[in-house]
Amino acid sequence: MEISRPLIGFFDSGVGGTSIWHAAHQLLPSVHSLYLADSAHAPYGLLPLEALVHRTEVLTEYLLSQGAELIVVACNTATTNAIAHLRARYPVSFVGIEPAIKPATLHTQSQVIGVLATRGTISSGLFHSRIQAFGSGYTLVIQHGDGLVEEIEQGRLMGEQVRVLLSQYLSPMLAQGVDTLVLGCTHYPFLTPVIESLFPGAFQIIDPSDAVARQITHLWHHPTAEQAGQAVFLTNGSLEVMRGFAPEGAEVRQTKDF
Repeated sequence: MEISRPLIGFFDSGVGGTSIWHAAHQLLPSVHSLYLADSAHAPYGLLPLEALVHRTEVLTEYLLSQGAELIVVACNTATTNAIAHLRARYPVSFVGIEPAIKPATLHTQSQVIGVLATRGTISSGLFHSRIQAFGSGYTLVIQHGDGLVEEIEQGRLMGEQVRVLLSQYLSPMLAQGVDTLVLGCTHYPFLTPVIESLFPGAFQIIDPSDAVARQITHLWHHPTAEQAGQAVFLTNGSLEVMRGFAPEGAEVRQTKDF
């Protein structure tokens, strides 16, 4: 597989991190990119810590072997549990994703903030440090999103099970006065239309994709060009589902290389 260089590498437990890829592509359309969807091991939120860290090492090393000069850990669970380890181990810049507690505090009117995230993110030390740093004076209602990643990984964004789970997770938040909802998993922004249909006007939804994209542009020091960059998406899961999340015209392949 020939991929143009220099390139930015992205990886996630599956297709969710494409929400970050799309935001970055809006700002850096001429940059070459390689995206790895580790769908065979999703959801990361249910993996033991040692197994999760190992998967991030495998994906990082594959991206480095393909010439990645900047790596985006496009997964909240992987970021909160493994990015410090990756930064210490590998001589490349990493951009991570973490629940946007601070931006939520700037938007809430009720001072009650909801966080929907995976169990792996919720249990991480980095997540709790962000709550301590930015959550003082606010009420945080924290809810795991068990089952949502699995539905998204099957391409069932509008299915009945998704609606049932979201109603189960978000109705108590609404009852507790939450007016601002942090989506603490890169898969979850794809559920925004369903959330808004179930709870019209109830929540201001905080998605950190644009802020992460700006950080990527800050760290990318290569000159840009006028032509569109090459985009390659690799998955060790469903090729059909990956095609549904990749942009039109991108090269999409199924692989067992990672």
